[in-house]
Amino acid sequence: MTLNPAQASSLRVFEQNETASFQVPSKKINEGEDVLFWLKSRAYADIMTFILQLNAAMFPSKISRTDSHDSGVQIWELDTPVVKFSPTVERLQTLICKLDSIIEEAPPDKGPRRFGNISFRRWYEIVNSRLQALLDECLPSEVLYFGNPIDGDTSSKDELSAYLYDSFGSAQRLDYGTGHELSFLAFLAGIWKLHGFATGEPGVEERGIVLGVIEPYLRLIRRLILTYNLEPAGSHGVWGLDDHSFIPYILGSAQLSPAVASLADIPTEGSLPGAPNPADVAKSPIVERERKKNLYFGAVGFIYDVKKGPFWEHSSVLYDISGVKAGWAKINKGMLKMYNAEVLSKFPVVQHFPFGALFRWERDPNALPAESSIHMTSEPTRHPAVSVGTGNPSRPSMHESSRAPWALNPRSSTATPTSRFPIVPSAQRTSMEKTTRAPWAVNSSAAHSVLPVPRPGTPSAFSSGGSTTVPWARQEEIDSRTKTGSRRIP
Repeated sequence: MTLNPAQASSLRVFEQNETASFQVPSKKINEGEDVLFWLKSRAYADIMTFILQLNAAMFPSKISRTDSHDSGVQIWELDTPVVKFSPTVERLQTLICKLDSIIEEAPPDKGPRRFGNISFRRWYEIVNSRLQALLDECLPSEVLYFGNPIDGDTSSKDELSAYLYDSFGSAQRLDYGTGHELSFLAFLAGIWKLHGFATGEPGVEERGIVLGVIEPYLRLIRRLILTYNLEPAGSHGVWGLDDHSFIPYILGSAQLSPAVASLADIPTEGSLPGAPNPADVAKSPIVERERKKNLYFGAVGFIYDVKKGPFWEHSSVLYDISGVKAGWAKINKGMLKMYNAEVLSKFPVVQHFPFGALFRWERDPNALPAESSIHMTSEPTRHPAVSVGTGNPSRPSMHESSRAPWALNPRSSTATPTSRFPIVPSAQRTSMEKTTRAPWAVNSSAAHSVLPVPRPGTPSAFSSGGSTTVPWARQEEIDSRTKTGSRRIP
């Protein structure tokens, strides 16, 4: 699956007479090796196609000049009156408003809570009790009961509701993260595949989905996080892009990229004239102004809402990305690569994504071979049940069921304790250090750096002549300098 934003295509929809055996989506990713299959599956291809489709639609559009006052460029800002919403988009807006209003029925518990407010479970209980009726009210029956299923059969509604239900966080863990955000994308992509969205000029309905559905969804999620103090799900801490979301950084960087004449003409460098500088994410007054218009700055603005202290300290990856010199289109391209690597290729995130008829656990015949990585080989693996003495033969051994890092290796025939992580031969360590995705590890020596982000007053991405250390931007800077005859950077 190509990650080039210039090669976006439209997500395939079901034929009107196509029969689909809908089923309640089920878990398929149980171990690290399953991630390799996922990256070659039809489901993965559909998700990436839909993301690229939305991304391309958010690039500003070149328009024909009609008079001297016409700027010749149409930009797609938040709450812009230029974008007209289709009936399905308006219905989904109603759905999100109703879900938002349920917060008033489940006020947060007033007791002191360090991790998550238990009233979030009450909110989820109410949502669960009303979800089926809300879907019937807010989506066309042709979408919910595609193909006219026989009474008692699993319908497309059952698949859609599973993705929607999982898109607001975990009531059990009281957290929210990019896996839940992925579920909401799957919900929208499923509606698309079921002919739920309007067809017409490429990009028109996609912009309606982004501005009319995804942006209100993000507002709802942020209110849930603030109201119920939801924890980040699977956060990388200071080394993560964002504690909760990723999609607004992709779509928001597209909003600030150069204008295009067609969706097949997507640039990979440059910025929209007059767009804020990427370095402005570290300037709170500019963030406060731009967050009302742009998804990228809206996400950064929420970070300012929930975190205190220097931006470079609590958001080191975003700070480093702000030093990219080639413009917002370059950042957009890098964000797509990063999303693929840090969300769609990570077992802790995608292990919860379920599969059915809308998103099939089948190999995509057009998929390129996926390479295994050190991250996948160190993930959990399935082992056959082992009897323990005269106990239950189906009961796993203590070695197998323990998840403690110091647990014995279930594959070992000896009682030698082993690390959960593979022992890497010294010959491979240098290669691992060079390929690590940590922003500060741009070469083998940097992997041992204690200070991940330059302190103010030291050479950094903002310094004269400085350059970003983001891996995808760093490598392309090296290639560019090599082509122009400059000395190759080690």
